[in-house]
Amino acid sequence: MRLSEIAEGAGVSVATVNRLCQKVGCEGFKDFKITLAQSVAVSLQYLDSDTAGEPPHDQLVTKVFSALIDTLKLVRSQLEQSDIEAAVLELSKANRIVFFGVGGGSANIAQEGANRFFRLGIPSEAHSDGYFQRMLASTLKKGDVLFAISASGSPNELLDSVNAAQQYGATTICLTKTNSPITKLCQHSMGIDVPEDQDIFKPTASRLAYMAIIDVLAMGVAQTRPDVVKENLRRIRTTLLPLSEDDGPKPIGD
Repeated sequence: MRLSEIAEGAGVSVATVNRLCQKVGCEGFKDFKITLAQSVAVSLQYLDSDTAGEPPHDQLVTKVFSALIDTLKLVRSQLEQSDIEAAVLELSKANRIVFFGVGGGSANIAQEGANRFFRLGIPSEAHSDGYFQRMLASTLKKGDVLFAISASGSPNELLDSVNAAQQYGATTICLTKTNSPITKLCQHSMGIDVPEDQDIFKPTASRLAYMAIIDVLAMGVAQTRPDVVKENLRRIRTTLLPLSEDDGPKPIGD
């Protein structure tokens, strides 16, 4: 319906309809229509979801694991070896690595990145608060690496942090969606495109793909400094030995 038709149907003036659109946070009637259409499209995924045809519980393992396996195969085919090698080179010579992620999934992967890399003898940390990310980015310098993780590649917090870090000489790397805004800012990027499953109850498969890439990078960096890494892992295992009866060797991530 046109603006005039809505006003006539509601028995009010065109100006009243426009004021209503602005009252709910839109710029005007056109913006209101777009916002409403987007809201309906998203909401229907949940309101109209039909679970009657869902597989029985004994098939849940197969359904979830199959999706994860398919996603890993897809991402493997998308990864450029040159991008991996460039990231490994920068990370291996870093004085300090800060992992930034915004949102639940990206923030968790960033935390896991720091968990992997501090074991390699490189001071590493992870942060998800946007204000803190900006502040920390402004303290980075040449020899430091900012590693940004984002499924969309568009959060302003990350874009601002990347700009600040590069301004002061730090190296920037991102793991994100192909051709997203952040890939145009970072010096090194690893872009992947993972279509999300339409089943709203199924876990996000892209999370595992991002984690696998972090593992690839950690292993690559570990191989560039084997003596340092082995000594760090030895110290960690020795320190934890009193807390566990398992005295076998443990990999980087444990």
